[in-house]
Amino acid sequence: MTPTLLAPEVTETTPTAARAVSVAAPDKNQAIAAARKAAADAALKLKQDLRMGRAYDDGRINWITTVVMGLFHVGAIAALFCFSWVHLAVFCVMYFFAINVGIGMCYHRLLTHRGYKTPRWLEYFITACGTMALEGGPIFWVATHRVHHQNSDHDGDPHTPNDGTWWAHAGWIMTGRAMHSETALLCRYAPDLTRDRVHVWLSKYHYVPLVVTGLLQIALGAWLAPAGHALLGGLTMVLWGTFLRVTVGLHATWLVNSATHMFGTRRFETKDDSRNSWWVALLTGGEGWHNNHHAHPVSARHGLTWYEFDINYYGIWVMEKLGLAKKVQIAKFDPADPKPAGVL
Repeated sequence: MTPTLLAPEVTETTPTAARAVSVAAPDKNQAIAAARKAAADAALKLKQDLRMGRAYDDGRINWITTVVMGLFHVGAIAALFCFSWVHLAVFCVMYFFAINVGIGMCYHRLLTHRGYKTPRWLEYFITACGTMALEGGPIFWVATHRVHHQNSDHDGDPHTPNDGTWWAHAGWIMTGRAMHSETALLCRYAPDLTRDRVHVWLSKYHYVPLVVTGLLQIALGAWLAPAGHALLGGLTMVLWGTFLRVTVGLHATWLVNSATHMFGTRRFETKDDSRNSWWVALLTGGEGWHNNHHAHPVSARHGLTWYEFDINYYGIWVMEKLGLAKKVQIAKFDPADPKPAGVL
């Protein structure tokens, strides 16, 4: 028996089969090519989306952010006309928990750089303190700051003074694309937080702790006010405890982005323009020792000498002594020949 016995049958079907194969093969190849192109485009889009800075800004104004910031500044000015020592005390307590504990100790040194470790319940509590600064949720803040360190004062830095002083200070947060709730987009730079349901919730509803504490301030002000002045007492209390406190805290944090990349001294020869600024350190509890920080980003201590005031590190030190902080990282360097981490 030879294959030629089946020749007639094969001859009848071969043209159809050949046409099917000739059509299917290009279709399959086109589908593969299209899938590859879509994957490449998605990867490029993700990379471009996370390239921050003025060159990647689309020029739009974030009206919600801008209006809210404007209202807080109006409230801050109004607060100056109703001073009292009680109001000042509430301002100081709220500022400490929001800026020193929340932003400096938690958002920055714990969540972003993992300079130390705490029990999970404490991490969540001080993260909630950070949301009261009105600087966004933890995922947005951490991802943005990690991008800043990756591209500091180079292409893609979210807030370098090379794009303008005002841009570095506040312009970058009021224009372009708002990403506060875009957890999937920010996942690349904060995967440790996007896997945590509590941090995801705090990022999505970052305004809740601020609203709750604001209502508590109104209640406290009304309770302390003289008879018949409960409404005024509540209003003036929230103007100091929330509006003025948030506004001062925002500008203090923004000065780290702008002033400490323009003015001050440099102990370490880093690849950016970071500076040590004593007056920004006073306003932020130690965040102004920015050149020290960029040279040794994982260090939980930014003030590296006895005269460099660093209240945020002192708070971490107290937590360590109480057993609430472990594996606290401290920068080590030769004072006679100071070099950034990783430089021999």
